[in-house]
Amino acid sequence: MSDIAEASTRTGLDPRRLGPNYFKLFWASTISNLGDGIGLIAYPWLASAVTRNPLLISLVVVVQRLPWLLFSLPAGVITDRHDRKRLMVTSNTIRAIVTVGIATVVMGRQNALPAPDVLSDAATVISTDTSLYLMILVATLLLGIAEVLYDNSAQTFLPSIVHVDNLEKANGRMWSAELVANTFAGPPLAGILIAASFALPFYADAATFAASALLIALIRPPRRATARTVTGAHETAATSWRTELAEGFRWLWRHDLLRTLAITLGLLNLIGALSTATFVLYGQEVLDTSPTEFAILATGGAVGGIVGGWTASNIAKRIGAGPSLMLTLVGGAVLSFLIGLMTWWPTVWLLLVAFMFVGTLWNVITVSFRQSVIPDHLLGRVNSVYRFFGWGMMPIGAALGGLIVVIVDQFASRDVALRMPWLVAGVMSLLLFVVAGPRLTTAKFTAARAVATVERANW
Repeated sequence: MSDIAEASTRTGLDPRRLGPNYFKLFWASTISNLGDGIGLIAYPWLASAVTRNPLLISLVVVVQRLPWLLFSLPAGVITDRHDRKRLMVTSNTIRAIVTVGIATVVMGRQNALPAPDVLSDAATVISTDTSLYLMILVATLLLGIAEVLYDNSAQTFLPSIVHVDNLEKANGRMWSAELVANTFAGPPLAGILIAASFALPFYADAATFAASALLIALIRPPRRATARTVTGAHETAATSWRTELAEGFRWLWRHDLLRTLAITLGLLNLIGALSTATFVLYGQEVLDTSPTEFAILATGGAVGGIVGGWTASNIAKRIGAGPSLMLTLVGGAVLSFLIGLMTWWPTVWLLLVAFMFVGTLWNVITVSFRQSVIPDHLLGRVNSVYRFFGWGMMPIGAALGGLIVVIVDQFASRDVALRMPWLVAGVMSLLLFVVAGPRLTTAKFTAARAVATVERANW
């Protein structure tokens, strides 16, 4: 029997192709990310129509990311205890229902909101609509909880429908498509919809979640993969959550490279959230963008993400995983400084292309690495612990970003205050490059994969 045939028989997966189940997940993710791209513009623009307070604007981002700090660990246990496909369908169904609720409330209140095209005028004075602002916070929190459960389930589900040899390709292709939908197609569409009605982008967002849930429901994993995906639901039913979480935490903490990656990612995401928490005000008041221009500005990340997603695997093979991640760290530092100094939004668009390119390079390499070295029965929990470190820092960073603007605004101009988060992010990124860069070597990645290959036969 050939190696390919043997691998296919053993896992139920064909190493020669990605397969139809992957493409159902691919399109489900792409469609829901189109909605996320619409929300990328719609939510901050709606928040900026309710209040111009930088701290309140950043609080929306804090609440959106808070579930990664509070819910990611329980989500890992849930993911390992239950059918991951069913969890994804449930999560997107909840997101569709909540988003329809938001759209309905906004539809009833939009006559009281200022016209979207006047928000780029820094002189516009808006009195905070407390009830609508609180509704945005509550809905954002619920959507964030559902997002945590969906993302953790999706990342742990993918290895059950894609052969391990194809994980980098599968993640890279999916990441590119998600970015096309999220930051290239979604934002301009949001700009058009917002110009017509504040409520329309939210209705569109809800429709994408519903369509995504339907596509995922149609996935039929190989029998072996299905059994492995739900293994543990009965075996661990009597085990306490604390015991299971501790097992996932210990596994990650004892893995030197994964521990380093988790901590580094946490600091990277803190820095990223710090710089972008008040980005809508930066775009409106410093770059003087209209809703359409701000939407186009957001597409810069898509271009960089597309290039990064399709080339990350080849770049990692050509220069090594270590140098690729070093490029992310030093590139983030330089680009943050440059963005903070710009005054013309098309230039910032170009810088965002480069910024997302290096960020996507990091994501494709590290996500594929996690999926290939973590045992399947621990994948949900270890992933959740990893993302607790990696994503849990984002609400802290967002709060710091808003606080920086408020403090600097007291003794400097508004222009300087809105630029300051990017400049602070540049300094922090440079320090992170100096400290973490030498710890992320290609040799460590190669050694960890070799150990996992030997152990996989016993998983």
